[in-house]
Amino acid sequence: MKLENRLFDEMQIGDRAELRRLITPDDLYVFAAASGNYNPMHLPDQDVDGDGKAESVAPGMFVGSLISAVLGTMLPGPGTLYTAQSFAFHERARAGEELVSRVTVLGKHAGGTVTLGTEVRRVSDDALIVAGEAEVIAPRKKFSRDDVEVPGLVVQRHCHFAALVERARQLPPIRTAVVAPEEAQSLMGALLAAKEGIITPILVGHPERIAATAAEADVDLDGFEVVAAATHDQAAVIACQLVNDGRAAAVMKGHLHTDSLLKPMLERNGGLRVGRRFTHIFVMDVPGTPRPIMVTDAAINIAPDLLTKVDIVQNAIDLAISIGATEPRVAVLSAVESVNPAIQSSIDAALLSKMAERGQITGGHVDGPLAMDNAVDLAAARTKGLGGQVAGQADILVVPGIDSGNMLAKQLAFLSHAEGAGLVLGAKVPVILNSRSDSAMSRLASCAVAALHRARLAQEAPA
Repeated sequence: MKLENRLFDEMQIGDRAELRRLITPDDLYVFAAASGNYNPMHLPDQDVDGDGKAESVAPGMFVGSLISAVLGTMLPGPGTLYTAQSFAFHERARAGEELVSRVTVLGKHAGGTVTLGTEVRRVSDDALIVAGEAEVIAPRKKFSRDDVEVPGLVVQRHCHFAALVERARQLPPIRTAVVAPEEAQSLMGALLAAKEGIITPILVGHPERIAATAAEADVDLDGFEVVAAATHDQAAVIACQLVNDGRAAAVMKGHLHTDSLLKPMLERNGGLRVGRRFTHIFVMDVPGTPRPIMVTDAAINIAPDLLTKVDIVQNAIDLAISIGATEPRVAVLSAVESVNPAIQSSIDAALLSKMAERGQITGGHVDGPLAMDNAVDLAAARTKGLGGQVAGQADILVVPGIDSGNMLAKQLAFLSHAEGAGLVLGAKVPVILNSRSDSAMSRLASCAVAALHRARLAQEAPA
């Protein structure tokens, strides 16, 4: 945007300028953080009057700041300084509404001050939101530049997970065997999902330890089924039995090692294998991205060969469809975006892409090799001359091995402030797999993703 000002002598009575602005929920969060005004009336997710809807009213000073934007960037423009401003508020603006802010030169005064009429209106019905007058000191030096930049802001908000949880609330709760919930985070994650109506937990573990954990967290376990298991290994075996007996439709990891949880599931007798390899998928809610980003495999398959990667890709596509993608876009990552015989991941990526083209992988678009930048950024993809359905807009990132996947997922979590839901596919039922450090939102989102996937599989199962 080019910024150019109007000096005192260049302005005439009646000169006008205006700017349009769509108010977003993120605008309300940014204003609250910058101003310190945490009035729930002005936040997108708070219901103050109890009618079941968030008010999402834009703060009056936020609306007023839209006038300041016109004064500071257009009329008079850069170099303008306020001396006075009056406001009269006529209606309220809300998130989702488009506003137009206008200023009109009313008078010029000795000493270089200018009086301007100011107003903000709602575009949809021309309703007057705020009106008043501003008195400013006009710029004294000409300014005309197009290289003025300010740092971008990303609101640390996890709207994708909120939407998934809301969808899962509409489904019947799935009975879930929670294995060894003998630590506060693992127990509270399951109970939170139960409170939200997403799962009905069956707590499998040492009864005294579970009870002690509940007492320490000050929660009541009345109404929750507890199945006794003396050890973690035994608890994992019992979880498999609950699934095979039709008493559980999902399994959730508690406070035990992943190997202990998965080992009985892989057994030929009494296990939960159904043909495909077990693969792990992170569903990441990265603030500022238009959709969830999936990373696979970052927890189970250490150095997958080509056939294992076929199952990794297919499982991820299936899960992406369950959470709302119609034709998921899969980027098979490597260090480069062209096939290099010295880089095995680039060869595997090309083969996976061709296998999808020939129908050996179904349900989504698969492309590779792609480097990380041109997998998720359209500008980077165009710079490299990459087209197609996937480059620059991937839903699923397939990593070369567990080390790169683990690094990528943790980078998104700790540097990009993402929340991650974890799920294992390839078993008879979804296996909810969280780490001990995961937040309550991560655990809740993992349950929501499992519920949505289970519901789709049940819907598509033959009668």
